[in-house]
Amino acid sequence: MNIPKELKYEKTDEWVSVKDKMATVGISDYAQEQLSDIVYVDITLSAGDKVNKGTVIATIESVKAAADVNMPIGGTVVEVNSALSDTPELVNTDPYGAAWMVKVEMDDPQDVKSLMDSAAYEKYCADRTH
Repeated sequence: MNIPKELKYEKTDEWVSVKDKMATVGISDYAQEQLSDIVYVDITLSAGDKVNKGTVIATIESVKAAADVNMPIGGTVVEVNSALSDTPELVNTDPYGAAWMVKVEMDDPQDVKSLMDSAAYEKYCADRTH
């Protein structure tokens, strides 16, 4: 399982990459492994939308299950990864790169402090698999 050290994580398996006030959000390698083969991604936001922490921002369907993607921080959507609707399998092959879901300008950069670092998220994932 790949858990990049520079990212922050939510208990609902989203990751956040922060640069200044900009945050990029996607789902973790652990989440995509649990879902298995992703066949559909529907991001329900558009650029300019205001979003709160905890809001459902996307639905992902796999051959095994469907899952919601939740916003780990609040902010204004700057960009949506429209490529995922045509190539949902990117979530399986590159969850931390090409499969990012939304980019937001954070309302409060301090929101990131409520998220787990990579070591805490790794322990959290290990605790769930035993």
